[in-house]
Amino acid sequence: QVQLVESGGGLVQPGGSLRLSCAASGFTFSSYAMSWSRQAPGKERELVARISSAGSSTNYAASVKGRFTISRDNAKNTVYLQANNLKPEDTAVYYCGAGLRYSSPYTYWGQGTQVTVSS
Repeated sequence: QVQLVESGGGLVQPGGSLRLSCAASGFTFSSYAMSWSRQAPGKERELVARISSAGSSTNYAASVKGRFTISRDNAKNTVYLQANNLKPEDTAVYYCGAGLRYSSPYTYWGQGTQVTVSS
């Protein structure tokens, strides 16, 4: 049974940082590309970052490039999203995704973790 469990969300002031984690189980983690997406109220889900199965390739949405970093630890079956210099417009539910293809790393989804950026 595939499980993706996100953690690390919360309330942070503008300019602050958060590190999101996603613990995976039920599949061969090292064979899957991983992703982070987000969905704000009233908006469509947006792919924020992706990383290849070995971690050698990454890709970011223009809105977060230079502020967010995706990484993975295949020994721990975990993917991370380091989010720095957070802005109010980063407020959303953040979802972890997994897929066999780097082009579509979201066959499976987690339940999400809320990130709120507010003073």
